[in-house]
Amino acid sequence: MRRIGSSPFAFPDFSGATRQLILINLGAYFALAIAGLASADTASSLAGRLAFEPGGFLHGWLWQPLTYSFVHPTSMILAVLFELLSLWFLAGFLESFHDANWILWLYAVSVLGTAAAALAIYIVCGVFGYALPLAPLFGCFGGIFGLLAAIGFLYGDTEFLMFFVIGIKAKYLALIYGLVAIAMLFGQERMYAFAQLGGAFAGLLFVRTAPRKGMGFALSENWYALRNRYYRWKRRRAARKFEVYMRSQGRTVKFDGQGRVIREDPDDKKRWN
Repeated sequence: MRRIGSSPFAFPDFSGATRQLILINLGAYFALAIAGLASADTASSLAGRLAFEPGGFLHGWLWQPLTYSFVHPTSMILAVLFELLSLWFLAGFLESFHDANWILWLYAVSVLGTAAAALAIYIVCGVFGYALPLAPLFGCFGGIFGLLAAIGFLYGDTEFLMFFVIGIKAKYLALIYGLVAIAMLFGQERMYAFAQLGGAFAGLLFVRTAPRKGMGFALSENWYALRNRYYRWKRRRAARKFEVYMRSQGRTVKFDGQGRVIREDPDDKKRWN
């Protein structure tokens, strides 16, 4: 059994996708802090526009699912520190088994899944007239939940040190966090808790469906397959037009489903029958 965290400072290497995610979040945090020094109202307005609000998203603020994870209030420095340390540990652990692109796609899908879950519960509650306590989503908690769910699913028997003291398997750790989120559904932070579960589900869905050679390879393969299907369709259409034309000239020409000529007599060396 692999054991992670044999000492309080046993964090993974700070490199690759892990370093990119941490530095981007840190850059966004300090950018908001500098904006706050210039004008507190400007920083607050900027954070409000970048954080995810389902109502605002439905009214045209379409960038929010992509930006809310980089909003870190400067007044919550300890919470931001805990988030970034969690992101470093979880992403670094996964990056020891997967490449950087896989980590970035997993994180992005989890973040978008979190926003999608928040939007879904907002719409459902609105349809049924249920009063939902609303609060803007911000921070990278959605991506963290997706990473944790992926570790629990792929490396469930790996043992971590929770709080650097208690040894616990990854699958049980993910389960505990999931149960806490479910319990929060009965409190005042229902949308936040449901969004967390959405991020975890999106991470699991990515792990189950992601191609082994990466999303970039899969997208390129799908693009070339679509392009080839279009070319084959054009060839079949041209073949049908040519058949009609040759019949008008008193000659018979047949093509198969791929647009290739069919010769009824295999010994016939002529191009047309």
